Amino acid sequence: MDKNTVYGLLLIGAILIGFSIYNSPSKKDIELQKRYRDSIAAVTKINQKEAAQQAIANEIIAQSTINIDTIASDSLQKARLFQKYGSFYASSQGSLENYVLENDLMTINISNKGGRISSVVLKKYKAYDSLPLTIGDIDSSNFSFTFNNQNKTFHTSDFFFKASQNALTVNGDSSKSFALRMAISESQYIEYVYTLPKNSYMFDFKVNMVGLADVVSNKDKLTLNWSEKGLSTEKYKDGETNSSTIYYQLNEGSETDYLSEMSDKEESIDKKVNWVGFKKQYFTSVLVSKQGFIKSYLETKGLKSSKKYTKQFKANLDLAYNGSNSQSYDFSFYIGPNHFQTLKAFDLGFEKQIPLGWGIMGWINKFAVIPVFNFLDSFNWSYGIIILVLTILIKVVLLPLTYKAYLSTAKMKVLKPEMDEINTKFANEDPMKKQQAVMELYRKAGVNPLGGCLPMLLQMPILFAMFRFFPASIELRQKSFLWADDLSTYDSIYDLPFNIPFYGDHISLFTLLMTISTLIYTRMNSSQFSGNTQMESMKWVMYLMPIIFLGVFNNYSAGLSYYYFLANMLTFTQQALIKRFVNEEEIHRKIQENKKKPNAGKSKFQMRLEEIAKQAQERQEQLNKGKKK
Repeated sequence: MDKNTVYGLLLIGAILIGFSIYNSPSKKDIELQKRYRDSIAAVTKINQKEAAQQAIANEIIAQSTINIDTIASDSLQKARLFQKYGSFYASSQGSLENYVLENDLMTINISNKGGRISSVVLKKYKAYDSLPLTIGDIDSSNFSFTFNNQNKTFHTSDFFFKASQNALTVNGDSSKSFALRMAISESQYIEYVYTLPKNSYMFDFKVNMVGLADVVSNKDKLTLNWSEKGLSTEKYKDGETNSSTIYYQLNEGSETDYLSEMSDKEESIDKKVNWVGFKKQYFTSVLVSKQGFIKSYLETKGLKSSKKYTKQFKANLDLAYNGSNSQSYDFSFYIGPNHFQTLKAFDLGFEKQIPLGWGIMGWINKFAVIPVFNFLDSFNWSYGIIILVLTILIKVVLLPLTYKAYLSTAKMKVLKPEMDEINTKFANEDPMKKQQAVMELYRKAGVNPLGGCLPMLLQMPILFAMFRFFPASIELRQKSFLWADDLSTYDSIYDLPFNIPFYGDHISLFTLLMTISTLIYTRMNSSQFSGNTQMESMKWVMYLMPIIFLGVFNNYSAGLSYYYFLANMLTFTQQALIKRFVNEEEIHRKIQENKKKPNAGKSKFQMRLEEIAKQAQERQEQLNKGKKK
């Protein structure tokens, strides 16, 4: 570099230094700049804080928006529920729960939906398929009260009942009580209280309506709706269906009545009713009202197409309602077996649900057959042996009638030659003359033509009583004997691959034995009809009846067929023994002696018959004279 370059660079450096000095800030400017930077920093810090606060505010706003939407949704739901269910809207929502109340005999399942009994299991019984025997199920039954609120109709079955922590009360060793409430508030509710004794099929059910005078707007009645489909628990479903119906007892005179068992039926009852029972073949559900039902509508309907159910039961029962703030209804339930002594012990007429027959047949069963049967049952014998002993005792009691019938048959047999002679002599004569000759022979011989029939007719009430007793006896249910696995229903030695109309799809051996023995018995006693034209026609009826019974009894109780078979066999034995003590030659000798006596054996009845026959003959002669003229 030369001197000029150096001078130039120094000059430029001097200029730059001078410019720098000239443009350097004063103390005042420096202070202002510091203040500016501090201000910028403060503003930045404030902005950051405000941003954070804004973020928090935005989050709060977001959360507040969700709560508001939820509150709005809940309010809308409550508004809808209130519109639909009125004051009871709070009880319209809930989850299903099941409560269990049990004693030594039964287990009661109670649903919180409707607070009602959903099913009952009877511990000492089994269904035919060996499963626990259950009465009712929640899907096919209903039990609810109907009430009005704000011009709308509601059913307690639509609401949820709540049980408090202290809902179960143990009443010493005697019973347990369980309470549920369908509540509006602490002071407004419908309460159900179930009280189950320790060892009973009957339990109390109380309904308390508290503080509902302004809520329930029913005028003078409250309707109880009770319905149930009968579960099939037996071997023969058709037999169950035909044995199921609704029974009820009227308050006036405690008269018990029922709907037809063989067809669908409905009935309205304007009189006060004490109790209503859904009666199945061997079990029943009875609802008793201590206040009484002021009006009732009952209905039954068969469910032939269903394999699970037998019959639909329905009862709409009206209760008096006074509209007060405190009203209670006292009920009792009986859910258990149709056992005569068990039902009779309650002294409410429950035992009338067991079809023991009307009139004298019912008396025979109640006061003779059942006591003897229970006495024999106390020995813990097989039921086949009990039926055998019962049959022997009945035959012993009827022995005098049997002896008289056989003696009359023997007399008719001795007179047969003379009857044949009369038939030959008056073959072409007026039938009235022939009848008079026959009656004259009976009179002289001292023979009553109905002597063999009357003892048999006197035995008929017992035969019919047994016809009602065995199929209705729960004692025979699921009790086996020989080839029969259940004496309460039919026995089968062979199941047919098809169904025969009026017979069935199986072969009952007890029914076959009964039919064959009856035909043999008829053949043995047909001789007493010989010589009597009117009685001859009865002989064919006697042969036809066992054939008809073959179809009827094939689906009936094996215990009944077994009893009739035993009765026939014992009758053969009795006749064989009686025959050894009856001398037909001696009978013939006495008859001949009676014929020699004037007016021998002539009773007022026979005299009356002769008078009627004489008058009829005179009228016939007058008619014949009129025709000749």
